[in-house]
Amino acid sequence: MKKLTSLVIALLLVLTFSACGSSNSNSSSSNGTNSNSSSSTSTKTKTTKSKGKVLVAYYSATGSTKAVAETIANATGGDLFEIEPKEPYSEGDLDWTNSRSRVSVEHDDESKRDVPLKTVTPENFDNYDTVFIGYPIWWGIAAWPVDNFVKGNDFTNKTVIPFCTSSSSGLGDSGELLKEQAGTGNWQDGERFSSGASQDEVESWVKDLGI
Repeated sequence: MKKLTSLVIALLLVLTFSACGSSNSNSSSSNGTNSNSSSSTSTKTKTTKSKGKVLVAYYSATGSTKAVAETIANATGGDLFEIEPKEPYSEGDLDWTNSRSRVSVEHDDESKRDVPLKTVTPENFDNYDTVFIGYPIWWGIAAWPVDNFVKGNDFTNKTVIPFCTSSSSGLGDSGELLKEQAGTGNWQDGERFSSGASQDEVESWVKDLGI
């Protein structure tokens, strides 16, 4: 009888130790799963810092500046905004060889250069970090339809990069004059492109900017 009792007690001890070992194993396995899950979640929360938003604003009289602006927008992933006079310039208006044409009259009388725009401020303008401003060169300065866009917006904390198109004239002081009119913004040196500038030429310039 004593032997039977001892045998039963021994059997109970074996079963007890087996149960404890199984419990510890499950606990360890469970902790390992949670650790892997936590690591996976941590990895997913890592994000790559995105570049600031880019706006390419432009006034184009004949299409040359528009072509350059579109290339810049494509190269930077930026948004396009056309600066449009309420009263568009016709081909005759742009005939600078005619002393009676609109641009000639406006050139001779500076008070007539206040050109009302269809829209002065682009939608969500505050969200842009970099603003390109494009224009043709008229008599050595930026085409004046751009003036009201520059004067009518706040460029505080924005990088502003002017660019122009012309058949022969350079950028000159056009960028500096626009900067003075704006009164705000971190203005950079601009770039002049010929009226028939190639896409590669424009893209190369943008690449050098590191935008």
